[in-house]
Amino acid sequence: MTTKPGSPTTPTQLANPTPHLTTVPDPSGHTFEMCFTSTPRGARLARRLAALRLDTWGIPYGTEPHEDIVLIVAELTANAVRHGYVSGRDFHLRVHAAGDGRTVRVEVTDTRAERLPRLLAVPDTAGTEETGRGLLLVSRLAARWDWHPRADGPGKTVWAEYRQAR
Repeated sequence: MTTKPGSPTTPTQLANPTPHLTTVPDPSGHTFEMCFTSTPRGARLARRLAALRLDTWGIPYGTEPHEDIVLIVAELTANAVRHGYVSGRDFHLRVHAAGDGRTVRVEVTDTRAERLPRLLAVPDTAGTEETGRGLLLVSRLAARWDWHPRADGPGKTVWAEYRQAR
């Protein structure tokens, strides 16, 4: 037999906190990490949660650093969904803001090892395509970016570091 929940208008709290939605305590700064479904919806949720964390960490909405970092998150997570998709596998997002608040590192890990990122100096198209410029944007916004093989299984991690000017 089931019981009816309380009124839908009363606020509810989870009985147990959800550790995957919390910021990892880190004396050297702030870290947020979470797995997301490899779907456009998962990439969108990753972007929104990263934006919320950045604001909480003192990189407020509407500022150039906030918008740049969120765009980096959006591009890397979209690439994980589009180029790193493996059926039934999620992608992992990790965002770390250094203790000085000037450097933010974004890492996105997927489980597809054979599709490696590459940066073209100029996009292959003459400007008519709507895709293919994600890593070009990341390279312009980030101080540096690269990728490495995934440490705990098949796949890769693509990362970018954003540095705020003083």
